[in-house]
Amino acid sequence: MQLFNISYDKSFLFVLLLVVNNMNRTLRALGLGFAAAISLQLQAQDPELSQFYASPVYTNPALAGSAVCSYGAAGRIALNYRNQWPNLPGTFRSFAASWDQHIPAVGGGLGAMVFHDIAGTGLLSTTSVSGVYSYLLQLDRRQRMFMRFGLQGSLVNKSLDWSKLRFSDQIDPTQGFVNATGEQPPSLTKTYSNFNAGWIMYTQKFYIGFAAHNITEPGWSFFENPDEVHPRRFTVHTGGVIPLSRSRFEQNNFSPNMLFMKQRNFTQMNIGFYANKGPLVTGLWFRQTFGQQKNPDAIIMLVGFRKDRFKFGYSYDFTVSDGRTAIPSSHEISATIDWCVPPGRHPFKPLRCPEF
Repeated sequence: MQLFNISYDKSFLFVLLLVVNNMNRTLRALGLGFAAAISLQLQAQDPELSQFYASPVYTNPALAGSAVCSYGAAGRIALNYRNQWPNLPGTFRSFAASWDQHIPAVGGGLGAMVFHDIAGTGLLSTTSVSGVYSYLLQLDRRQRMFMRFGLQGSLVNKSLDWSKLRFSDQIDPTQGFVNATGEQPPSLTKTYSNFNAGWIMYTQKFYIGFAAHNITEPGWSFFENPDEVHPRRFTVHTGGVIPLSRSRFEQNNFSPNMLFMKQRNFTQMNIGFYANKGPLVTGLWFRQTFGQQKNPDAIIMLVGFRKDRFKFGYSYDFTVSDGRTAIPSSHEISATIDWCVPPGRHPFKPLRCPEF
């Protein structure tokens, strides 16, 4: 699901697109032009991944360097792809690639991430490049409890494809959109900086974390409108790991967890669990949104597989809201490879949080 704080309700766009699909060609063109014009009124759009921990740096900067292997610290590279509501004429697609690793010499973890998001049919695209640092703090002498504090700085570029917009002065009564428009385009790119921060506290069986994104609320308007900014987004996530059985060759765990997000007037909660049996991981969540009225949003189903240092996950979001006939599903895949690194002389305890 995409997180929005907009001056027009997103469901209105869905209704508009459905109505547009049943119009004649000229009216359809006018409707699409109107929908594109409305899309420029968006105040903020933060893509969201259903596999929260398969892209840990994106969920919480404090998770940088938290990967584990058989004797402690590990490095990892994660790739993520999400196709949201592919049945719509203009879907939302998100791509992420990240690296993070515990580095004993800097007392914590380092990471980097590239994120690319395409809204609609390519009308609006966003690319960000970021670097992350997390500091590891030991809270007790027995090394049972740790904290991590993370900071993330990003350079973001948004671009608008003017050629995909349609205006009324382009319409010929018999031939459709064949004329050149007299509308003057704004600046078609916008580049700005953005900053996120996070915190997590954990033991071997429990974790709780907090992240604040868009701390400076950067402006992104193509028209230099000061009201069009990325609002701050706050995330709280927590969970635990309950061992069911453990042997030298196989670990079976049950992991209940919760993730809560708020961005201005938009609030969302994900409640569910992971179940791990040997190399197989399954998961099930319920996603609820809160606004002017409660709205059950989706049921998320996941299946994942791990073999040696490689893991792969697929999740399916089944829409349960009133819009399920128009937007029945979303798909997401992830792939991760990790490797062990020397833990060094600094204390290090692995963070036992889910992998997808």
